[in-house]
Amino acid sequence: MNKDEQLMEKRLIELANIAYNRNIPVYTDFLNLNEQNVYYNISKNLMPPIGAKPMGGYNLAERKIIAFYPYEMEEYLEYPYTVISIRPLNSRFAEELTHRDFLGAIMNLGIERSKIGDIIVKKDICYVLCIKSIATYIMDNLARIRNTSIITSLDDVEEIDYEPVFEEIKGTVAALRLDCILALAYNSSRSKLTSYITEGKVFVNGKLITSNAYNLKDGDIISVRGLGKFKYMEEITKTKKNKLLIIINRYK
Repeated sequence: MNKDEQLMEKRLIELANIAYNRNIPVYTDFLNLNEQNVYYNISKNLMPPIGAKPMGGYNLAERKIIAFYPYEMEEYLEYPYTVISIRPLNSRFAEELTHRDFLGAIMNLGIERSKIGDIIVKKDICYVLCIKSIATYIMDNLARIRNTSIITSLDDVEEIDYEPVFEEIKGTVAALRLDCILALAYNSSRSKLTSYITEGKVFVNGKLITSNAYNLKDGDIISVRGLGKFKYMEEITKTKKNKLLIIINRYK
């Protein structure tokens, strides 16, 4: 564990203890996959007896907040984030903006990355999840992205109109090992993808996995830095050569 990871672990334990000692819910900022992995690997002996719940705004969210709370207060948890919708002021003259464009414009306002969750870009709208306390500031100061004038509004967190677009991939693998399924998902050889695993770039359900032989289960979501994200759906059958025919949904 490096210094940044040690500091993150210390901060998470500190927040959990605040929730326990004060008997109130306490929330982190948005955590990236590495930071979430620190949380998942904290020894239970270091944490007080309280609940913890990852929250990201939608099922496939990559950046998540951790809510620490006394068990009896779970039903009183609130969303510590909100959703800003961004649309072009005039769609006729709008550029085709990317995730990087939206993120860059927000960062140029002096916003810390930890205050921003996932950014969902669709053809005619972008959803930005952010900590509630900075939403008004962003909306008051964000008027243009690149050369496109935009308008913003607040949306209900529970009403994000987002259905992920994915490519269904069917293929055979020798086993349900992580390296085998990565090779199928990204149409490459196991040897070429091994470095992604050993260099700490592969996460399964938000947890860092560094073993090539890790066995995936139905519904696991795999994020690979630099390559994207996919969901291992299921094994369909075994072939005559005793290989496994499986389905993967790779997100676009």
